[in-house]
Amino acid sequence: MSEKKKILILTADAGFGHRSAANAVAAAIEEKYSDDLSFEIVNPLDDKQTPAFLRDSQADYTKWVRSVPELYRFGYDASDALVPTALMESTLAVLMNETMRNILKKYQPDAILSTYPMYAPVLTTIFHNKRYRVPLFTAITDLSTVHRLWFHRKVDGLLVPNSLVADLATSYSVDPEKITITGIPVNPNVVRETRSKNEIRASLGWTPDIPTVLAVGSKRVERLVDTLNIINHFGGPIQLAVVAGKDEQLLDTLKYFDWHIPAHVYDFVTNVPEMMHAADLIICKAGGLIVTESLACGLPMILIEIIPGQETGNAEYATALGAADIADTPISILEKLSHLLMHDQELLKKRAANAARIGQPRSAYKVATILHDAALNSSPHAALSNRGHRHHLPPTESDAANPSGPWMP
Repeated sequence: MSEKKKILILTADAGFGHRSAANAVAAAIEEKYSDDLSFEIVNPLDDKQTPAFLRDSQADYTKWVRSVPELYRFGYDASDALVPTALMESTLAVLMNETMRNILKKYQPDAILSTYPMYAPVLTTIFHNKRYRVPLFTAITDLSTVHRLWFHRKVDGLLVPNSLVADLATSYSVDPEKITITGIPVNPNVVRETRSKNEIRASLGWTPDIPTVLAVGSKRVERLVDTLNIINHFGGPIQLAVVAGKDEQLLDTLKYFDWHIPAHVYDFVTNVPEMMHAADLIICKAGGLIVTESLACGLPMILIEIIPGQETGNAEYATALGAADIADTPISILEKLSHLLMHDQELLKKRAANAARIGQPRSAYKVATILHDAALNSSPHAALSNRGHRHHLPPTESDAANPSGPWMP
């Protein structure tokens, strides 16, 4: 039996989305290609050789977006231009050179996937200087508003969520032959779950045959308590499932709620796709991961928090295609919820159909297949002979939903 090819998946913990995308691809590799591939998930920002201010940037992300969101947006917008991005790429190539060289030496991968934008400039510089190269792919984890740093032109493959981001990539001079529309990788459990809503609710201990709202919080979701209070006093038949997302203060508050409706409170869970399939509606922030998973599950959204910058595009994408509503005040939440549930949930059912139409539940499998093919067809640790090879995929339903039509190279 031949030795397995090695896939290195690089990620970060600035928010949940980058790590979750990495885990989703790893799960798909394990399911489909375990005979051919092994994998490692590594966060270079956790490496002790990475400069301290870069290591701290993961924890600082939450602090900045919650404490001074407008200042965060100013920095995001100011850096999202050609010259600042080029400076960042050059700086990262120097600051993380030793970290990344040691990671390559340790794992000796046959293909690399990055779910974070900082790593491609470092890796491509090392490849150029050392005459060492393996296939390098970047999977973008936002749906619409994407920072220029993601679009590094020297990667071998840019895996994008939809035709909007594909068009943005070409506008930034990425070779169209390197771009593949895969969707953002989501947990394969999204596809594996085939039970009815009531069957899942029974297994979770939830009440069957009642409108069910899943609310997902974290330290970056400030409006959730007011939102839950509105739903708690909504007046109609409804039940709540609330995930605090490791926010201890939120969890403590929820424990002392005087609940008037069936409510199921959790701290942190690993079965979000299962809960999504059991719910009729999700209330959440506009993060790339939660929005993408909701679409993949055909689950309508009420978005109550939008981090200025990348999450603005996520919200605009989901609402423009009729899968979500935005509610930023208690009264607007009451209005949106009432409209969704009236007339035998007519609008809610429409939102659900739209979400299912544009969701891409098999995205992680698509990425896993690309990595599998690249690793098996490459010459390990040598210059690539097939650089720029495109893995063709059929148009997705999200492309058909785009008014401009499917993106084609």
